[in-house]
Amino acid sequence: MELQGIIKKLGDVQTFASGFQKREMVIVTEEQYPQPISIEFLKEKGDLLNVYKEGDKVKVSINIGGREWTSPQGEVKYFNSITGWRIEKVDGAGDFNEPVQARNADAKPAASNTDVFAEDDDDLPF
Repeated sequence: MELQGIIKKLGDVQTFASGFQKREMVIVTEEQYPQPISIEFLKEKGDLLNVYKEGDKVKVSINIGGREWTSPQGEVKYFNSITGWRIEKVDGAGDFNEPVQARNADAKPAASNTDVFAEDDDDLPF
């Protein structure tokens, strides 16, 4: 899956006792109701964020994962995670708010006579 938006926040690399590392970023989607989406980049994928800054417009390839957790009281809860694995900058030409339609080179131009009341040589009696 892919998400597109503007980088709102770039987090620092977090290193855990086990040696595991992750880096988080937040992008804001550009749609009628913008959504702030938190995306994790795990291990060496966190280095992908080094060349980006807040305010950059990006397209991020993601995986969505889920897990189940049972509390000590026996209550089952579910958690989702969004993990990024590729990111690229989007320029004005790739603006997804302004779709571009391909033009068929073989398409014939529209007829120049669009007057539906124009007199033609037809067989109608009126």
